[in-house]
Amino acid sequence: MIGIDETELNMVLSKCRKKTVPKGKLVLKKGQIAGQYFFILSGGLRFFYEGQTAENTTWVVFENEFFTEISSLNPQKPTRFNIIAIEDTELIVIDKKDMDFLYGYIPVWQEFGRKIWEETCVRMIDQILKFQTLTAEERYLEFVSTPEILQKIPVKQLASVLGITPNALSRIRKNIR
Repeated sequence: MIGIDETELNMVLSKCRKKTVPKGKLVLKKGQIAGQYFFILSGGLRFFYEGQTAENTTWVVFENEFFTEISSLNPQKPTRFNIIAIEDTELIVIDKKDMDFLYGYIPVWQEFGRKIWEETCVRMIDQILKFQTLTAEERYLEFVSTPEILQKIPVKQLASVLGITPNALSRIRKNIR
């Protein structure tokens, strides 16, 4: 939480726009250069890349989460990922140039951005540590502590996020029941 006065808030809101993305539509395609920041009002998105034999899901984001493809956005390099809507999704969008302007003009907005990226880094570090320290079953149990996730992504994609095969995930789910 940050405190922001009404004039600054109105300036931030003037740089935002809503965007609806239908299920199955790409928000960003491999090879494009990311140019926007997003907040998910409703729905969900999946980050994936094409492996030699299948798509590999690396990240999923849902309602009330901020995201961008930071490895493309800040260096302005082509992304290695595709980002696709896994259900009809409503986003708030801010272009990079507008975010940079807001960071430079509104100090509390810069603080807000810093806090968001710190939180995102912690989430990524936690995910890496889980891969290194937890069993596949423990990772599954942590990931699905929010039941709606199971309803929103297919088993094959969930297995990919967990770093296991769909067959291994089926065995884990069978053992838990």
